[in-house]
Amino acid sequence: MVDEKVRLDRQIDAMLRGFPAARRIADPLLHGKLRKARLPIAIALILGSFLAILPVFGVWMLPLGLLLLALDVPRLRPMVSGSLIRARRRIALWRRRSRRD
Repeated sequence: MVDEKVRLDRQIDAMLRGFPAARRIADPLLHGKLRKARLPIAIALILGSFLAILPVFGVWMLPLGLLLLALDVPRLRPMVSGSLIRARRRIALWRRRSRRD
């Protein structure tokens, strides 16, 4: 259990290093005052992703909601951290290919 949490935390840190502007929003959710509101926010994001036909809502809300939910639900951590690893690798591969072309 501890290794899965460490792995997820490491992936979140790596993701936030790639998007420094997101750290201002993520830090209160991860470690700060909004930590108690994390679970309701995660559920709202997941439910909002099903309203993707509306302009403000979208499919982008589902992975973000699952990420926040995995911080509080240990059974989701391996799936979410594995997905983050695969996504980061695919993005890195895509960036390398686009630089070559």
